[in-house]
Amino acid sequence: MTAQPIPPLTAKATRKPGTPRSRERAAWGFVAPALIAIAVFFAIPVFAALLLSLTDFDIYALADIGNMRFVGVQNYERLFTNPLFWTAMKNTGVFTVIGVPLSIATSLAAAVILNARVIKWRPIWRVAFFAPFVTTLVATAVLWNYLLHTKYGVINWTIGAVGIPPVDWLGQPSTSIPAILMFVVWKIFGYNMLIFLAVLQTVPDDLYEAARIDGAGPWKQFRHVTLPAIAPTLLLVSIISVAGFFQLFAEPYVMTQGGPAQSTVTVLYFMYEEGFKWWNLGSASAVAFVLFLCILAVTLVQLAVAKRLGAYE
Repeated sequence: MTAQPIPPLTAKATRKPGTPRSRERAAWGFVAPALIAIAVFFAIPVFAALLLSLTDFDIYALADIGNMRFVGVQNYERLFTNPLFWTAMKNTGVFTVIGVPLSIATSLAAAVILNARVIKWRPIWRVAFFAPFVTTLVATAVLWNYLLHTKYGVINWTIGAVGIPPVDWLGQPSTSIPAILMFVVWKIFGYNMLIFLAVLQTVPDDLYEAARIDGAGPWKQFRHVTLPAIAPTLLLVSIISVAGFFQLFAEPYVMTQGGPAQSTVTVLYFMYEEGFKWWNLGSASAVAFVLFLCILAVTLVQLAVAKRLGAYE
């Protein structure tokens, strides 16, 4: 019996890598859906708002488009000479300058506390802190109106127990912004808390152990270990928070209707009245575009400062 010859081993066919042009086409194919969504829901509306802000589009133009005229920058000229617009800009700036650091500090403190292993029932506390964010804004705003009531509110009842006279929280210009800020921070800090909590859980325990061996206390550990580790996330939360406070509308609309004495009128509230109360839709579009430029400018400043401080590469 003769042995059969063993057939030679054939090399397994391998797929040749694609050309640079084909890889580039594949990459564009993957990002195309996202780019289309950005164009449809962001670029096109912004461009449309810019065009609309250069017209006198109003309720008469809604009935007949022929009534619309091109007015150039007249809407912007009237806007910048309107004292109420500058009042709204000032109020929005106050809300943002005070509210953003306050909300970030509150959410970060809550995240650090809940990340500590000595805290019991942490899942329950997470749900409790996050619950205000997912509740209906109008319903919670009405509830806070009762909490802040001058005569029957729980807050005035609490401070009255220590001898402080009742405060007309929503009826005085000096206290209306702090009252709304209390509500806004309570409403949104749970969302930022979850973001911070997620990134805190990624910080290696070895870093804290090394810091403790070097004699660092809790504050130094937070300053030299925690903050550098969460710096990119801190930047992200600050950008989201700034954009959110610049677009503050529902809270003053439900709680004070822009009062008292226009002390809580925000830019978005002013835009709402221009567009849907007085039906000056061209002017409202000018307000929207100015607000967009303000948010863009502040975001670019935040990115520049963060890059200078080394928060991201």
